[in-house]
Amino acid sequence: MLLPLKRVIQFPPGSTILIPSGCLEHGNTPIQNGEVRLSIAQYAAGGLFRWVAYGFRSAKSLLAGKNGAKIKNSIDLGDNIRWLEGLDMFSKAEELELDWKAVYHSS
Repeated sequence: MLLPLKRVIQFPPGSTILIPSGCLEHGNTPIQNGEVRLSIAQYAAGGLFRWVAYGFRSAKSLLAGKNGAKIKNSIDLGDNIRWLEGLDMFSKAEELELDWKAVYHSS
């Protein structure tokens, strides 16, 4: 279920979906007695992405270095751009048919 969109999507067995859970509330629908649903949920903490963006060091360590505040500010302002770049990776409604064909009918 994609709650804000008021949509329920049934995914084929073995399929994978990436949901940016920080901006799209989602959940599973209840199943009937005797049915089994198995899933794997993965999560990546934002701190891991900041660690990489800060040159594999903490914000505290970055700030302690020469021009640390300026560098950190520049990196943090880039979050808005990275957010838009990430959002742009998702299929748009008009692209879904071509994307589906590319995945399931490629030779």
